[in-house]
Amino acid sequence: MMELINKDYKEVISNWLLVAIILVFLMIIVGGLTRLTDSGLSITEWELFQGIFPPLSNDTWNIYFELYKQIPQYKILNPNMTMGEFKVIFYWEYFHRLLGRIIGLFYIIPLIYFSFKKVLDTKSLLFLYVIFLLILFQGFLGWYMVESGLIENVSVSHFRLSIHLFFAFLIISSLIWSYLNISSNKIKKFFNFKNKLILVLFFLLLLQIIVGAFVSGLDAGLIYQTWPKMNLTYFPDDLKTENLTIKYLFNDQSFIQFLHRCIAYIIILFVIFLGARMYLFNKYKYRNYFIFMLLALFTQAVLGIFTLISGLNLYLASLHQITSVILIYTVLNFYHKLS
Repeated sequence: MMELINKDYKEVISNWLLVAIILVFLMIIVGGLTRLTDSGLSITEWELFQGIFPPLSNDTWNIYFELYKQIPQYKILNPNMTMGEFKVIFYWEYFHRLLGRIIGLFYIIPLIYFSFKKVLDTKSLLFLYVIFLLILFQGFLGWYMVESGLIENVSVSHFRLSIHLFFAFLIISSLIWSYLNISSNKIKKFFNFKNKLILVLFFLLLLQIIVGAFVSGLDAGLIYQTWPKMNLTYFPDDLKTENLTIKYLFNDQSFIQFLHRCIAYIIILFVIFLGARMYLFNKYKYRNYFIFMLLALFTQAVLGIFTLISGLNLYLASLHQITSVILIYTVLNFYHKLS
């Protein structure tokens, strides 16, 4: 995808992309914790150019707290919240937004410099600027998501949450692929249909991430906290069979958790199939990359199970999200080596 014109900048650009990946990775972790701690609605205004610094006086804190008191989440769920408790959820959202600003500046300033120095060809620069546009759009999506929980709901829309998370993984996947190209000095196209099975796996993981956001947004992990069965059956028995519309199903906690489980089983079986196929075609030189991917998948699945049966333990839930990023990296790395 990318071709360096000046090879003296190869290491610089590679390190820049690596740090950008780490920052976005951290952003996903903080974003997940912001959701898990129900902190995302603590700042009720977009503050595109304000809010760089946290409140520095009691008067400012009171203003933010009074704004929070106007939304349904406070009135219905947290009517007895103290200022100290508000500060905790405020800082989660504040650091989430601050990190977004840092990522934008860290990304665009070197990119402008590389453009000025003409160390990358036109196609490479366009691709990198597209990533920057995705980063900007992600900021808009963040506010679009928050806005859905300020008037009638006590939490954000799970549909908007899933879109926000999807674009986060789209950004980090694009950065990872660019980094792999630069660090290996091999220009490879992402949509390489010679290895379409790995591409299918990647899109299955993105689908699972979207459904996982549904689970989080609907708090679907708070029911059926058993495995492998959902209480006494494999299929949730509280679905209203007379009303199985798309709208009903994708707003139903039981169905969404069931769907999340089913996609996980499909992914596991698909990866086993890929391993068997690799063995049959004697592609042993790629076995280490496959093993790393398999270990990441196994860890992800186990953490998902323990997160559920633990009653949504905060640390396990966060680790479950962290390993999803690691799994995406191992799949992209494997795909890049095969391409």
